[in-house]
Amino acid sequence: MSSLPITLLVAAVALASWVGVALVRRYALSRLLDVPNDRSSHSQPTPRGGGLGLTIAHLAGVIVSGRLGLIGTDVVIALVGGGLLVAAIGFFDDHGHVHAAWRLLCHFLAFIWAIGWLGVLPPVDFGWGAIDLAWVGTLLLLLYLAWFVNLFNFMDGIDGIAALQALTMACAAAMLIAVADNDLREALPLWLLVAATGGFLLWNWPPARIFLGDVGSGYLGYALGALALWSVTRDLLTPWVWLILGGAFLADATVTLVVRAVHGDALAIAHRSHAYQRLSRHWRSHKRVTIAFLLVNVLWLVPWAWIATTQPAYGMIVSVAALAPLFVIAVRLGAGRTGDIAAD
Repeated sequence: MSSLPITLLVAAVALASWVGVALVRRYALSRLLDVPNDRSSHSQPTPRGGGLGLTIAHLAGVIVSGRLGLIGTDVVIALVGGGLLVAAIGFFDDHGHVHAAWRLLCHFLAFIWAIGWLGVLPPVDFGWGAIDLAWVGTLLLLLYLAWFVNLFNFMDGIDGIAALQALTMACAAAMLIAVADNDLREALPLWLLVAATGGFLLWNWPPARIFLGDVGSGYLGYALGALALWSVTRDLLTPWVWLILGGAFLADATVTLVVRAVHGDALAIAHRSHAYQRLSRHWRSHKRVTIAFLLVNVLWLVPWAWIATTQPAYGMIVSVAALAPLFVIAVRLGAGRTGDIAAD
């Protein structure tokens, strides 16, 4: 098939997402209004749940692509089955509190479904040869993927940051696949996610007119995790590449969680102690922080991911080099601590 129909399909998904979010916003203005409180990073009442439009647009594009033979049936079933489960529990959580244990159970079940259709973690090259981690690798994969979903929930606290992170990761991964295979169409599931996320981001860019909500942050985390697994099991990218691409969120969320756990803080209660939240208060700007994360991704992480792609035997070393400074920065910014960054 020529590239024109594929380009039109991607454009249609972007438009469908933009229209879908507009329709969800009309509904959410009266039923899902996020009123600021002392744990919020925004100051104006803003509707949430806009990720529903993004989710429907992406899944519709995936299904159509599957019907046209552009995406394998296994990928379609993995994304639709697990994605609908994660989105559904997020949708109910947006409308009323769902206990964290039930959310986590749904996340695990969704990724068990994805692993069942897409395959288990293949042997991983640690620099001294590929090692088959067997069932231990599958367990570690499941734990990491479940953590990955929650990364987007934890980091979706200021305008544009989670959607732009997902768009950047998906776009970078698709381009790296194209570099390796010289075929942009090979990464069509990722391009569809870029399109759907871009349509939503037009509504979510600072100052946001609607938030992702748990339905959107959960689905983005699941879709990226499932597509990462797909690309790894198909030998398109390595696990190290995905570890690097998610580094900005991984460092902030992990340091925050560890620091709060050490201090005995309740981990399931909303807070404003992530490094990006502290930085947004310090700079008094959501946009500046969101753009800062974009620059970290584009100027720092994507080049390292390219090195890990072209030199797979050095993937672990490259990952450490790429991520270590981000963990240090998260610590220096006080991730997980209460209060604000001290004025200069």
